Amino acid sequence: MTPETNAQESPAAEDEPVRTGWSRLWRAARPRLTRANGFITILAALLGFAMVAQVQETRSSGLENLRQEDLVALLDGVNQQSLKLSQEADRLTRTKTQLESSGGDEAALQAATDRLQTLGILAGTLPATGPGIRITIKDPKNVVKPSDVLNAVEELRDAGAEAIQLDAVRIVADSYFTDSGTSGMVADGKPVQAPYVITAIGDPHTMATAMAIPGGVVDALKQLGATPSVTSAKRVDVTALRPTSKPRYAQPSSS
Repeated sequence: MTPETNAQESPAAEDEPVRTGWSRLWRAARPRLTRANGFITILAALLGFAMVAQVQETRSSGLENLRQEDLVALLDGVNQQSLKLSQEADRLTRTKTQLESSGGDEAALQAATDRLQTLGILAGTLPATGPGIRITIKDPKNVVKPSDVLNAVEELRDAGAEAIQLDAVRIVADSYFTDSGTSGMVADGKPVQAPYVITAIGDPHTMATAMAIPGGVVDALKQLGATPSVTSAKRVDVTALRPTSKPRYAQPSSS
């Protein structure tokens, strides 16, 4: 073999190991249809399906199930609450301006008096009157539980109720309801009997709509076997009072 022939065959001989190495790398990296890979693929598909189903269920369980009139009523309630907050902010701003401009004690005394009355109504130490609703719950089968009354009270608060009374018991922030052991229940340590009458002061339309929402308070009570009824009025009176009490641990903060 001549030297020229050896020089021509040498590059091909050098390329052969390179091609062999790339072929081995491709065979090692290409996906293989093994039992483990198939199991992982099935799990990934099931997980994706479960995530899609959960998202769809979450969407369907929200506001999409409500009727158009219910959505309008909820929007109206939100707008009413926003208007009330805006009016309260304007009132406080005017009071601040009067106090800053007058520099006298009369304006400060009036502001303090108004604030005291508001806190008295919220704390249940003062009677209240105004527009609202009255919920009467007849319970001939004794199926209404304290949790059902609590749900009604919480729903009324969410709908903007400013003063609530259950029978002859004023309902405030720390009110509680328990079983009586026989019939009826106990509200703040006082026995109450059916028919339960809940009186609430606030926007009648908003509160009545909140009670009548499908799956809400009225529907839940009917499913239990009770007979609830809601009556709106231009004026209802909340006359039950709470005794004034001094905090045992809380003290005014200097800041």
